[in-house]
Amino acid sequence: MSLASDIHLPALQLVNVSMGYRGAAGVVPVLHEVSVGFPERAMTAVMGPSGSGKTTLLHCAAGLERPVGGKVFLGSTELADSDERELTTIRRSRIGFVFQQFNLLPMLTVYENVGLPLRLDGRRVKRQVVMEALRQVGLEDKAGRRPAQLSGGQQQRVAIARTLAAEPEIVFADEPTGSLDRSTGRQVMDLLRRAVDKAGRTVVMVTHDPLAAAYADRVIFLVDGRITGKIDHPTADEVAVELSRWEL
Repeated sequence: MSLASDIHLPALQLVNVSMGYRGAAGVVPVLHEVSVGFPERAMTAVMGPSGSGKTTLLHCAAGLERPVGGKVFLGSTELADSDERELTTIRRSRIGFVFQQFNLLPMLTVYENVGLPLRLDGRRVKRQVVMEALRQVGLEDKAGRRPAQLSGGQQQRVAIARTLAAEPEIVFADEPTGSLDRSTGRQVMDLLRRAVDKAGRTVVMVTHDPLAAAYADRVIFLVDGRITGKIDHPTADEVAVELSRWEL
């Protein structure tokens, strides 16, 4: 799997980002002046031990949380300069999400779930766009079903189709294979990889799985809220060796 040729161009950039949460004993720091760029048209995996700040980093990068310090740039847009209304517009029009828990609405059909982001963004839901997204994930024959009628793997593929239909600049995936068996997880990672290679998307993924991380162009490691290293062109074995150091 080749590294994207323009991997030096950031679709998203964090500059000296710090984040903490208030607890009983005061503010607990989670991210410590993190600076990292996520190249466009490439997949970057973020890995680290439990409590290292991976999900917090993802939330700050996606504009779901405001850091207490530093800046987050989506292209040339500085997210901290945007108010909540502007951030909502940015998330609906430029950002896609794939979560471990799928987040499909149970009362809607598969077709309606896939078209929902377009509707929320005020765009016309075109049948050919929704059906093409479902075709890409191999579920065009399930358009009329509801999420409860699908397997976990099928629901995750619907979540990916929902993201593909909205054509976001960047896709954030938080443990997208965490609740799936290995075979289904490979299918999901193949879909995310194709979103990069065929559709030109940028994917930023949090994962604990070396096999999933091996689909990425780059893996960055976050430990105690700090970037501690990276691997380009990762293999599962290389990632597993790095992970084993956290257990020493």
